[in-house]
Amino acid sequence: MIMATKTLLACFGHPDDESFGMGGTLSLYAAKGYRVELICATRGEAGEISDPLLATHENLGDVRENELRCAARVMGIESPIFLGYRDSGMMGTADNAHPQAFLRADRNQAIGQVTRHIRELRPDVVVTFEPNGGYGHPDHITIHQVTLAAILAAANPIWYPEQIAEGLAPYQVKKLYYTALPKRFFRAIADKLEAAGVNLEELHGVRESGIREWGWPDEMITTAIDVSSVLDKKSESFWCHRTQLNPDGPFARLLRLGGDIWREPMSTEYYTRVLPAVVPGEPIESDLFAGLE
Repeated sequence: MIMATKTLLACFGHPDDESFGMGGTLSLYAAKGYRVELICATRGEAGEISDPLLATHENLGDVRENELRCAARVMGIESPIFLGYRDSGMMGTADNAHPQAFLRADRNQAIGQVTRHIRELRPDVVVTFEPNGGYGHPDHITIHQVTLAAILAAANPIWYPEQIAEGLAPYQVKKLYYTALPKRFFRAIADKLEAAGVNLEELHGVRESGIREWGWPDEMITTAIDVSSVLDKKSESFWCHRTQLNPDGPFARLLRLGGDIWREPMSTEYYTRVLPAVVPGEPIESDLFAGLE
């Protein structure tokens, strides 16, 4: 173990975003001794329920909060920080109108919360969703926007001066990344499932748009992290989120098949670096902390 002199902060919208997006990366850096923090905007109250024995719509927020705490323990990271908003649900649903929905949050207040955490935690690296939030979920898009605004605000003493008065000094994040599940990742999953005899058209959530069409453009990937050494932790963190693992979904099917069918596509996690800007011709990074050691 190295001394925990560097900090990684991940900012997401719901319990399970962290495991499905970068569970291997969080586990890897925690295992290396880095401080790994997680902000979660909501408790996932509007999510699906894979099995009615696991939760009800009335207690789903409590259940998913505990699922996230389970995943954090598995990955070896700090206890999650909840911003206290409610899951907004998918765009166009009734949950969008809930008065506590993250989508309806006072932006100045939400940005102030994340700014405070950045000034307190002083992370070297921050990771959040790309601008479309993976697949357009309004909470994913909102946490992306709030996180970017908070990074700018945290460095500027004019913003949230009450925090400065409390002794929280301005702080400039050194590196910012977007989680990026590229098209080649989803093509690899599709190939593995089909080779195992799975009919992709019968998978939950795949009927409307073929899985091979999902994902961030391959050419926008700047960073690829080998997480093969912590793949067991990554898969265990997935299973913590049982309410969200539909047994007929692609990830659950991969998990059940196991072996190389799971290991090969899941052993690398991908990112797009935003800060500092990528220089044309720069090689693919293999470490989120590259250049900071």
